[in-house]
Amino acid sequence: MNLAKLKPGERGRITSIGAIGPLKRRLMDMGVLVGEEVKVLKVAPLGDPIEVTIKNYNLSLRKKEAEGIGVEVTG
Repeated sequence: MNLAKLKPGERGRITSIGAIGPLKRRLMDMGVLVGEEVKVLKVAPLGDPIEVTIKNYNLSLRKKEAEGIGVEVTG
């Protein structure tokens, strides 16, 4: 499952980051790391962007970026 498929209010643990190059580095610099807990706060009406909470701060990701982040649902 990927981050883009989580619904608002759902939580998950990051299992993989499929991005490469500068995008992967940018995501990692923002705290998107394997093992981190993530919660989806809201999804825009057309599905882009997706607002999540990681490490107690809010982060907006494009749907394409979120699709490359693997998660396992925790609640």
